[in-house]
Amino acid sequence: MTIHQLSIFIENRSGTLIKVLDALKQANIQIIASTIADTAEYGIYRLICSEPMRACEELKKAGVAVALSDVFALAIDDQPGRAADAVKAFSEAGISITYMYSFLLRGKGILVFRTDNNEKAAAVIADNQLRSIDEGELSGM
Repeated sequence: MTIHQLSIFIENRSGTLIKVLDALKQANIQIIASTIADTAEYGIYRLICSEPMRACEELKKAGVAVALSDVFALAIDDQPGRAADAVKAFSEAGISITYMYSFLLRGKGILVFRTDNNEKAAAVIADNQLRSIDEGELSGM
């Protein structure tokens, strides 16, 4: 029910992001979505890609500090308010969302998020009939 996300530590200086992107390019790995959260000195580059396990290996070979984590991905209708409806289900269950990002992919909204309680979040997804997607489906959308 979860997908793998890469979390990459990058310094805020010229050339660090391109090192990551070039390594993925050379490995022919497609980036599906990404976001950067930064401070003055460093950033955390989170990304969803076509082959996360192989991407992690390739980035480590290139000397990049990277970790794999499990996150949820939900497909929602591309209509106003659908993200609010989905997030509300978690809020009402007392589940905190530690971070979230979203994007559109082939006519569907995709919410990628991490919670403080994966087991409870999985139950909320099932109970509310939310559409969780896996990596294969995400890559094929």
